[in-house]
Amino acid sequence: MRKGTKRKANEVVGKGKAKVEDEAPAAATTSVEEGANKNELGETQLAAEKNESKKNEPKKKKNDKVVVKRQAKRARIVKPEPEPEYFPDKRSLEDLWQEVFPVGTEWDQIDMVYQYKWNFSNLEDAFEEGGELHGQKVYLFGCTEPQLLFFQGQSKVTCIPVVVAVVSPFPPSDKIGINSVQREAEEILPMKQMKMDWVPYIPLEKRESQVERLKSQIFILRCTQRRAGLKHLKLERIKKFEYCLPYFYHPFAEDEIEQSTTVQILFPSEPPVFCEFDWEFDEPEEMADKFIESEELPADKKDEFVEYVKQQVKEGKRSNREAREARKKAIQEMSEEAKAAFQSMKFYKYYPVTSPDAPDVSQVKSPFINRYYGKAHKIF
Repeated sequence: MRKGTKRKANEVVGKGKAKVEDEAPAAATTSVEEGANKNELGETQLAAEKNESKKNEPKKKKNDKVVVKRQAKRARIVKPEPEPEYFPDKRSLEDLWQEVFPVGTEWDQIDMVYQYKWNFSNLEDAFEEGGELHGQKVYLFGCTEPQLLFFQGQSKVTCIPVVVAVVSPFPPSDKIGINSVQREAEEILPMKQMKMDWVPYIPLEKRESQVERLKSQIFILRCTQRRAGLKHLKLERIKKFEYCLPYFYHPFAEDEIEQSTTVQILFPSEPPVFCEFDWEFDEPEEMADKFIESEELPADKKDEFVEYVKQQVKEGKRSNREAREARKKAIQEMSEEAKAAFQSMKFYKYYPVTSPDAPDVSQVKSPFINRYYGKAHKIF
């Protein structure tokens, strides 16, 4: 085969390939153009349909309001509100018994007085219309009475708070008596010397008012001595507070001291000899022999003991005589108004009422107040 023929054949083949390659892009271009034409046709058709739908819509007037439909809001989950707590309103005299100082209570026992929620609603009711203390001028002092009580499955000694109400137009006394079996003689001291005084009680509902404008009819015995300051006091001074008794002297009632024939004997020996001696029934020598026999008194101390007893009896008789003379003098110097006040004076003694929050004291109530006041006219 000749070279020329072969070259010609190659040219023919090359031309064929080129023709095919030229035709392929042309076909691709044609398809893209067709797609673009179709899209243009679709958009034109959609625009025509929109124009047609607008023509068919009713024409809106000028004053027509455009109603815009909003998507409904998602419902909010409301949390349930907690039920409100209701606290009972405080009664006007609710803290009256707590404000009264418990005279004569040992300092380390005072907290035990308030360990229970004692209920003194009987004292509060007494100031209401129809009560024993309504419309009266009243002086209140507190004290405690230790008793063995059963509560919540156990028995224990409990300091029962007691409130004594004295109905009087003037303070029953401005003095405090200090006496105990450990002391050789009693003392009658001014209240202020023991940091005590009668102060007006302001009910809860009136505490926002100006105190000086209030005319209180209730006065309570207060003590301004603070337990924090006890560490700076001598032991003897501290013990005086524990031996305090509210003092009262009634000139028209013969004092028990005037009638008493008994004296307290505290003979200074090792150990001390303590006893009561009644000069109408006892003999000093016989009593000394009994103590010697029981080995409570040394035999060589007999004469000294007998002399000591006689001296105490002499002092007791002198005190009785002075008390009688003082009472007669007080009556003579007293105004008619004061006499009427003493004769109308009343003592009321209030114990806590029975409640589930504190021990029951209904079986241990006593009308006796103390050796100065004697017995209450009525107990509650």
